[in-house]
Amino acid sequence: MLNSRIPDGPLADKWTNYKNKAKLINPANRRRYKIIVVGTGLAGASSAASLAELGFNVEVFTFHDSARRAHSVAAQGGVNAAKDYQNDGDSVWRMFYDTLKGGDFRAREANVYRLAECSMQLIDQAVAQGVPFAREYSGYLSNRSFGGVQVSRTFYARGQTGQQLLLGAYQALMRQNTQDNLTLHTRHEMLDLITVDNKAKGVTVRNLDTGEITSHACDALIIASGGYGKIYYLSTLAMNCNATAIWRAHVKGAFMAAPSWTQFHPTSLPQLGDHQSKLTLMSESLRNDGRIWVPKAPNDTRNPNDIPEVERDYYLERRYPAFGNLAPRDISSRAAKERIDAGCGVGPMKNAVYLDFKHAIERHGKEVIKQRYDNLFNMYQKITGMDAYQQPMMIAPAAHFNMGGLWVDYRLMSNLHGLFVLGEANFSDHGANRLGANSLLQACVDGYFVAPRTVMDFLAEETPEALNPSEVWKQAAATSKKDLSKKLNNLLNIRGTTTAEEFHKQLGQILYIKCGLSRNAKQMNEAKTAILDLQQKFYKDLLVPGTEKEINFELEKAQRVADYLEMALLIVEDAMQREESCGAHFREEFQTLDGEAQRNDDDFCYVSTWEYLGSNQYQLHKEQLEFEFVELQTRSYK
Repeated sequence: MLNSRIPDGPLADKWTNYKNKAKLINPANRRRYKIIVVGTGLAGASSAASLAELGFNVEVFTFHDSARRAHSVAAQGGVNAAKDYQNDGDSVWRMFYDTLKGGDFRAREANVYRLAECSMQLIDQAVAQGVPFAREYSGYLSNRSFGGVQVSRTFYARGQTGQQLLLGAYQALMRQNTQDNLTLHTRHEMLDLITVDNKAKGVTVRNLDTGEITSHACDALIIASGGYGKIYYLSTLAMNCNATAIWRAHVKGAFMAAPSWTQFHPTSLPQLGDHQSKLTLMSESLRNDGRIWVPKAPNDTRNPNDIPEVERDYYLERRYPAFGNLAPRDISSRAAKERIDAGCGVGPMKNAVYLDFKHAIERHGKEVIKQRYDNLFNMYQKITGMDAYQQPMMIAPAAHFNMGGLWVDYRLMSNLHGLFVLGEANFSDHGANRLGANSLLQACVDGYFVAPRTVMDFLAEETPEALNPSEVWKQAAATSKKDLSKKLNNLLNIRGTTTAEEFHKQLGQILYIKCGLSRNAKQMNEAKTAILDLQQKFYKDLLVPGTEKEINFELEKAQRVADYLEMALLIVEDAMQREESCGAHFREEFQTLDGEAQRNDDDFCYVSTWEYLGSNQYQLHKEQLEFEFVELQTRSYK
């Protein structure tokens, strides 16, 4: 049932072989095909602009008021590429291996190698677009290191790399929007996927300003709607980030892969009270110069500057001397949690650790540190009122990135014919843990370099229909609009006493405690029961004021939380069936004597892929992972 369609041949030749054999469409015929793109982040904007430039008819939907408000702007620290400008031993192979190892050998070799291979082109592409990467005095592009690697391969634009890359993609998108091939719809949210004969043939969207529901046909559909980490409520994601686009596709037949693989970022600002609705991400790049520590003694309430060196525990340097403060995110987050749980946490809620720049300032001087990170230090001071040049930052792990998502083959097409999924919305490149600065890379590579080749290859064997939809399609669209309107009215008519926001907050607390940074069977069974109870209460006591035919933020939120409640059950189910620890999935029952993750390659060397059966029921399918070019090893950063 699952065919990953990996090309034959040596690893380094697979992508070249695919491109050489991919079918093409005559430029004069491309205008006959229509492609819909959902999402305008890096993956969505870049793919839409690239396909429109090739001559296809492209229609783009985003629920934002501007395409450039997509959450890609929040990826601050950098984008990886194996250019080896630092002459420190980097290569495509080393980047491939670092990424595969960083994901704890739970990703496809071919997809990961393509990511590393295409990274070389991306930097040239971005520079040509005017992305202001940092440069050395000589004019060469500068690099820094990120967690999980021992080379400097991360290109950056201060602490605004995601924003600058998105501006490049946004400009390309808007240029096409002034031409004849691309139409952009802002303030439109995808709420259903239209299928004909088990093929993705369109979407049904709601105009968030008027409430109007419309359907749109396509010959190929691209979903690039980002991740679902906001299901944890307190996360580094923006408030509007959600899972609805991929979840509605899942309900219509697209398989969901590894949904429980959620990364907790180690350098978020900690929760400081019950009033908060999100957490703020501090760039991982800070770990290049900052040292992470906690007081050795539990419940130490002294000012951090008053704690002498001998009474500080630089626990990452102690436990992982080879990588130290640049240990991978999953390991760094769990190590922080272990210290916090041991009573050594700091801050008002004792839920944080220190990130200290004292030694870096002594070594380099304040001006050098200011040049590297001043915008991040300013952001920290605005939020906390504290000066990180004078005392350590407080940081804590927070839900951040989803390695799981809709299942895709090598071409980035779902099992649902004609549905392509790009960026964080798919599962394809990161395995059980993502290395820092690979998220911007994947989004750009998927959009600029992969989708334009694979979507055209797919369409070359399809008869164009979307510009003149059939009666069968029109009937499917009418049914979709009718069903969607009924769902919205059902939510409006509950007329309970509890807002969707409150249900979301309760769901997040359940997941954080019982299926978060670490999991065990007992707590996950409790989580399943608690989520089912919460789901029942949701449909009995939800309060959504207003109507469907107007701007109604509460209605938008309610349908997203309804999807979250279903998806949360699948997250728990996925985590329960995987009786091993790997990457960000840490089962307390499966750990080594020194507290590290214990993989089980004999029984769980597969991607768990789920088919939706309805009524909170799912069927598991396994994509077995075969490692032809690397040897499976126990992941160690010591």
